Amino acid sequence: MTKAALAQEIMQIAHLTGTFTLRSGSVSNEYFDKYLFESKPQLLRAIAQHLAPLVPKETEVLAGLEMGGIPIVTALSMETGLPAAFVRKKAKDYGTRKFAEGAQVYGKNVLIIEDVITSGGQVILSAHDLRNTGANIHSVLCVIDREQGGTEKLTAAGLAMTALFTMSELKAA
Repeated sequence: MTKAALAQEIMQIAHLTGTFTLRSGSVSNEYFDKYLFESKPQLLRAIAQHLAPLVPKETEVLAGLEMGGIPIVTALSMETGLPAAFVRKKAKDYGTRKFAEGAQVYGKNVLIIEDVITSGGQVILSAHDLRNTGANIHSVLCVIDREQGGTEKLTAAGLAMTALFTMSELKAA
């Protein structure tokens, strides 16, 4: 599937209009319901195929953020052969009490994987937590950048962000 066709599919399937409160707390008249494209195997596969060339060469582990980043990181791990870590918003208080499950991140070059970035707030918090566990975090890869300040906030936090699509690109599709 071409990138242009993928953009059209994502817009058709996952772009909703109405009134929505975003994770950042801001209100928007449009929303990308990522679960609508993440639950479609053909789209998820195409997304992973287009994300794979964007993974920095030095990446040793892919880290998907709870919850929307988990299907993306799983598909991307299968596409690239890189191991995946599944990152919680906070460590569980039972069992292993881990913050990051799956692949070990300590001492590794870890790429954060997210679905949609608006303000980048959760990515910054998770990057801080991953760094505290010994991960080397420098970059973030997402499917959609809503172009609402996330890139700038991530840059200020020492994180380079690459998006498969910006909101402008999707709207132009």
